[in-house]
Amino acid sequence: MQDRSEELRVAIDAVRAACRVCRAVQERMVGGALEKRDKSPVTVADFASQAIVCRSLAEALPGDPIVAEEASDALREAGNASLLDAVVGHVAAEIGARASTGEVLGWIDRGGHDAGARRYWTLDPIDGTKGFLRREQYAVALGLIEDGQVVLGVLGCPNLPTGEGGRGALFAATSGGPARSLPLWSSAGGVEGAITVDRVRKAAEARFCESVESGHSNQEESARIASLLGIATEPYRIDSQCKYAAVARGDASIYLRMPTRADYREKIWDHAAGKLIVESAGGRVTDVEGRPLDFGRGETLEANSGIVATSGAIHDEVIDAIRRVRAGS
Repeated sequence: MQDRSEELRVAIDAVRAACRVCRAVQERMVGGALEKRDKSPVTVADFASQAIVCRSLAEALPGDPIVAEEASDALREAGNASLLDAVVGHVAAEIGARASTGEVLGWIDRGGHDAGARRYWTLDPIDGTKGFLRREQYAVALGLIEDGQVVLGVLGCPNLPTGEGGRGALFAATSGGPARSLPLWSSAGGVEGAITVDRVRKAAEARFCESVESGHSNQEESARIASLLGIATEPYRIDSQCKYAAVARGDASIYLRMPTRADYREKIWDHAAGKLIVESAGGRVTDVEGRPLDFGRGETLEANSGIVATSGAIHDEVIDAIRRVRAGS
């Protein structure tokens, strides 16, 4: 197994820093979101988080491309000067040094590589922006892909409850190693250790989670699948890749993301880190047909449809129920 300890350290430090800047923005948030073309809100925190992570990776691993969700185009528009100033201010406060507008825009745009390289990082600076705006669940998600395989994943979940009664958890894994939970806000203190999925052996005993936003998953279809499996409990609805964390540490047994359109394909940055963390914790992740997720097709999971993450032992049972519901039986 390849030693990835230095890459993991860099990724963890970058995600921690991005989570701190997101928390700082949220504490002062009174509004201020742009609308992207797909109508999802983009906040100061999205851009500041991406700048922080891309800066960290550029300093430590300057030859590595980054494929990230955001681009600086909107911030460069004259009408968004105040938002740009806010992004620059938050980045400077986190790094503890002055940062020029040009530097910050450049860091953001380091995430503009395509996904054609043999090795690259993929970043969602805030996965679950609507959850962020509601002050609920969101994640900073960073993954490393080599030869179409996710080999490292880090998830920072600033609002996720911890076992000690606090808020804020970080999850990390490398290919072939365990999934770990670490303190989010600093490297000192807090409980650190390996996490594992639950031991549910029958789907009827499982709890499943899905997106808060109904537009992200076909929740009516999910309800029929749950009924066929004999699951009577209400789903655990949370935003972002925190759902992967919930499965990995045993808060839930099933995460369903049922396609809302036949032609829709998931983005790699929405799933890379979480997928590896669930698998490293002993679970399974496939698409709704039971196929492995293929990260070798560019920025989308072109060969896959939907997402199914489970604690493992019940995966085949869940896939069978999905097939039966989609076939109308």
